[in-house]
Amino acid sequence: MRIIDLLKEKGIDLAGKPASKEETIQKLVQLMANTGNIADPEVFRKAVMARETEGSTGIGEGVAIPHGKSPVVKDAGLSAMVVRDGTDFEALDGEPAYLFFMIAAPEAANTLHLEVLSRLSTILMDEEFRTKLIASADVKTFLKLIDEKEQEKYGAPAAAKTPEMTKNYQLLAVTACPTGIAHTYMAAESLENKAKQMGVTIKVETNGSGGVKNQLTAEEIKAADCIIIAADTNVEMGRFNGKPVIQTNVARGIHKPQELIEEALAGKVPVYSGGVQSVEDTGGSGEKESVGRKIYKDLMNGVSHMLPFVIGGGILIALAFLFDDYSIDPSKFGSNTPFAAFLMQVGGTAFAFMLPVLAGYIAMSIGDRPALAVGFVGGMLANTGGAGFLGALLAGFAAGYLVLGLKKVFAKLPASLEGIKPILIYPFFGILLIGALMVFIINPPVAALNAALSAGLNSMGTSSKVILGIVLGGMMAVDMGGPVNKAAYTFGLASLATGQFDIMAAVMVGGMVPPLGIALATTIFKNRFTKKEREAGLANYVMGLSFITEGAIPFASEDPLRVIPSCIVGSALAGGLSMFFGCTLMAPHGGIFVFPLVGNPFGYVIALVAGSVACMLMLRILKKPKTSDSDELEIA
Repeated sequence: MRIIDLLKEKGIDLAGKPASKEETIQKLVQLMANTGNIADPEVFRKAVMARETEGSTGIGEGVAIPHGKSPVVKDAGLSAMVVRDGTDFEALDGEPAYLFFMIAAPEAANTLHLEVLSRLSTILMDEEFRTKLIASADVKTFLKLIDEKEQEKYGAPAAAKTPEMTKNYQLLAVTACPTGIAHTYMAAESLENKAKQMGVTIKVETNGSGGVKNQLTAEEIKAADCIIIAADTNVEMGRFNGKPVIQTNVARGIHKPQELIEEALAGKVPVYSGGVQSVEDTGGSGEKESVGRKIYKDLMNGVSHMLPFVIGGGILIALAFLFDDYSIDPSKFGSNTPFAAFLMQVGGTAFAFMLPVLAGYIAMSIGDRPALAVGFVGGMLANTGGAGFLGALLAGFAAGYLVLGLKKVFAKLPASLEGIKPILIYPFFGILLIGALMVFIINPPVAALNAALSAGLNSMGTSSKVILGIVLGGMMAVDMGGPVNKAAYTFGLASLATGQFDIMAAVMVGGMVPPLGIALATTIFKNRFTKKEREAGLANYVMGLSFITEGAIPFASEDPLRVIPSCIVGSALAGGLSMFFGCTLMAPHGGIFVFPLVGNPFGYVIALVAGSVACMLMLRILKKPKTSDSDELEIA
């Protein structure tokens, strides 16, 4: 959906003079009503105001994009207003807003308003473009400027393209990270931008949390010279059989796109064949995947599939305690009232899938689809046998390699029996063997280890827990979404299964600090950052408050010697304070949105603020003032 398709002349006012935020929203709603997109302006106005209570949509730099979803919206639409004298819209940078766009999305359009919001936010970051819009002499000029800018950034509309304009891509790419939130899209953007600079045509498919976007077609794959897979979790690879494929981590896609593109064009990339890369006769050699990276990818495949169950179930369980009455029966706290019991039942059911899903998808990453059922059974046996998270990890890897072994054992069966292998032979022998392995070999020692670890954590004094919080909080900022960060986060997830909710609290607050500390620094100590960095810093408020540590990556990659130590210090302080105040958290994600579920929320806020301020002050001390407003970073 293009911006220009949603904006009508009747919905634009180039001479607005509202006196307040409420009046601004009222005027934009009326403009929206003029276009015929909403059935009840007052109901929609309330939806927009309700969204404003969650945080101002004044994104800064003189721009505000209020928006709302409501059943009264008949068709998705936009209204726009220019206020040349400016008006206070409680913007994130504290400055007046001059340019307003309001988005109206139907209730059923789950992602439409987010897509439009993303497009608007992107093109409005161009100061020259904003200035031209504000100075527009008439509505037609205003619309023309938006159309031209949108085409410049996103290309001509599909209807304008002719068959002759369609051409094959030299390179294709797929990006994916375990959470599918930030790294996935950062790698895609990095590859696309660098390819454009190099004059190379590329199409990038993203495997994000919202599903596959920009999916590669069979025709595109057939015509491409090479495929780049920049992923820390498994992607569907069978479609690339017979094509040169580079398999690497998502970080390389973000930080070394030129190196990847040059390698892909060199003609020496191994050909992918059914899970194995064979070097072409040209004698080329590709990047060989290390044992450690293979284990990491298999583990992250399990973790990424497990997260929705843990997050959804964990939040529901926490809500059960929030809405229950402890005085009724302390021994049944969390299930005393009917509503609390309902939340506990649903949340507990979702949470119970945590270990089977973890093991199942680790196994599938290793042994493909036939290993999924074997891994699920192994994970469930780990759960019921007391082996917990560690037992499920071992079950996943064991199940995957068991199935690989079974494939080799039964490889010489007649071709007529090929069809029964995945539905009879592999499930029967795989489940039998993983059952024996879990019950008699893995569960007993791992269950004993879990019991000892749980007892040790419970017996820790305050000082020991503070040290643990410092270590885990600091780890969250070391690589901001990379292996060290994921190790700390995975430890936090494992602690949920054993009732150590203070560990998850320290992990989350440590992960929120880097983007928030950077955002504060770009706002308060502006002379330490370029204009481009200050603009990017505004987005970090949202990312930090949403527990998306990856928002700090662009700053860390440009100036690692100053940014990473600052973030580690702030995150470590926040993690230690969280432990010191005895904060607990049963929900493993959500940022400020799950703060009502935190045990000792006041102490948690103190920990978050202290860590963010410490990070900000470290950046103030370590970074030198900019001598100009250049977009280039000064690195000593």
